[in-house]
Amino acid sequence: MPIKSHGHEHEFEPQYGLPELLPANEKILWQGSPDFREVALRIFHLRKVAVYFALMLAWNVASTMGDGGSFADGLKSIALLGFLSVMGFAALAGLAWATARTAVYTLTDKRIVMRIGIALTLTFNLPLRLVKSASLRQHKDGCGDILIAMGGEDHIAWLHLWPHVRPWVLARPEPMLRAVPNAEHVAALLSQAWFASTGATVAAEAPTTGVAAAPELASTAPGQRWQVGLT
Repeated sequence: MPIKSHGHEHEFEPQYGLPELLPANEKILWQGSPDFREVALRIFHLRKVAVYFALMLAWNVASTMGDGGSFADGLKSIALLGFLSVMGFAALAGLAWATARTAVYTLTDKRIVMRIGIALTLTFNLPLRLVKSASLRQHKDGCGDILIAMGGEDHIAWLHLWPHVRPWVLARPEPMLRAVPNAEHVAALLSQAWFASTGATVAAEAPTTGVAAAPELASTAPGQRWQVGLT
């Protein structure tokens, strides 16, 4: 089963998050969407954007006052810039909300299904038998990103996946389940499903130490990346 895109079919989904009804011999193990707060802060960096806008406005006020103007003059000088900053921030927040709201990740006992996209909705099937490796980056709040490295010749265009893709890896894009709540649990389910689907052994290892564990993903400290070795 190669990686497939089913095109723009969101309005006609026969089953939530899926392009078609599952076969009788396939079952859903987990289904979820990215956490909006995590998407806003870690993908669209809204906190950093807010700090940037605040510093830019403060600098303009300080410059006006340094040229002899009053504080009121400084506030007047940033009226338009402040309005544009708020509008830009709101637009970025709206994009983050739409990204989280429209994405649905589904893990079955045979594949990972990613329904993503805002204006153009695409659905991608990632068969577990083609998954070469997967890794988890977990944050302190329990959310995390699960990176999927696919084997075989098929690959998906980086722009089709963004932002559900490993940043800056363009030659062979790697899909990523972004801002997944309770990510460690989802990663463990993925590890077990891959093991059951392929019948191979699964090792979990820290990339810097190569410590083996498993077949299930071991608990990881927040921020660590553990690889589910499928070799």
